Amino acid sequence: MIPLAVPNLAGNEAKYLEECVESTFVSTVGPFVKRFEDMVAAASGAPFAVATSAGTTALHAGLLTVGVKPGDLVICPAMTFIASANAIAHCGAIPWLMDVSRDTWTLDPQLMREEIVRNASLVEGSLIHTQTGRRVSAIVPVFTLGISADMDSIVAVAREFGLKIVVDAAAGLGTTYKGRRPGELGADLTMFSFNGNKTVTAGGGGAIAGTDEELMRAFRHLTTTARVGADYDHDIVGYNYRMTNLQAAVGCAQMEQLDGFVAAKRRIAATYNHAFRDLTMLSPFPDPAYGQSAAWFSGFYFDSEDGAAKSADVRQILRASGIDARPFWKPMHMQAPYAEAPRSALPVSEYLWDRIVTLPCSTHLSNEDQESVIEAVLTWASTRALQGSRERISA
Repeated sequence: MIPLAVPNLAGNEAKYLEECVESTFVSTVGPFVKRFEDMVAAASGAPFAVATSAGTTALHAGLLTVGVKPGDLVICPAMTFIASANAIAHCGAIPWLMDVSRDTWTLDPQLMREEIVRNASLVEGSLIHTQTGRRVSAIVPVFTLGISADMDSIVAVAREFGLKIVVDAAAGLGTTYKGRRPGELGADLTMFSFNGNKTVTAGGGGAIAGTDEELMRAFRHLTTTARVGADYDHDIVGYNYRMTNLQAAVGCAQMEQLDGFVAAKRRIAATYNHAFRDLTMLSPFPDPAYGQSAAWFSGFYFDSEDGAAKSADVRQILRASGIDARPFWKPMHMQAPYAEAPRSALPVSEYLWDRIVTLPCSTHLSNEDQESVIEAVLTWASTRALQGSRERISA
């Protein structure tokens, strides 16, 4: 099976892990954690970063740090991985689900503003959702597929209504927006994930980057059991969300290769797009003019009424041929935990999600394997076109 996205461990991973073992610093204390944080900060464009046990824990603690409270509403795109909504729920808050832009697959800022104006009002400095009476406290933009959301527009809405921004840039390292990196886009905090299928991995783990030193200090305090001083004193309910030195060792080796990995991801995506350029039934993933995607995943979608059936069909054929091809995230309002969450109309999310096909795109995907994927898709497309012609003739 040609896998979808697996780690490329061809760097210093084994060397750094051996250093960890020899030093006995394998847990949350050790030099690789600090080194990893510095590397993430530098890559993100922010002056500070704190490593965590997972992207979800980083997002959860980030929301708490900016002041999200139980009972609040937090604006979140409906088309996202469930961890985005779960982190909101872990705070005791509720996702206010919004649709994405057809051009970017990220949070639609114009729609978001229209929904806020229509359904909420400022009361004594707080934005209150009219129907539920709940405070709206934050926005969680998601960098879908490593594509930056339209952050200037989102930041403008946030400032207009006094909302905090915690970005879910899980796969966003390497992306740019108007020439700026993810940590330079005006958010209060920006989260990255280092799960095994990300472009760079620590085997797991996450990180928060930010520009406000005091806010970052508060985040670190919250994620390190809120311990005060060297003794066992704790001043608030904290979380043990720390990254281990073992994870950070792998993460450091991966971060050393970030630029090359992102370049490989973009090259793989470009190769697929070029190979499928004449297949009118397939459409490429978004490529907004305002930035450059990190191209975490490659693939295509079917922009047609029967697109969901075509997506399922080609994925079945590819997997039968030994090629891992996957569907995409089912929107949050279709998930049991968030079926009753307040939401905008969601025509784009509902149209897109089951028409998407993701293809093998590991950073070390060989030319031969990618060619095998391309040939399998082209063969499917030609067979499908021929069948369609026969059906039309029979009719």
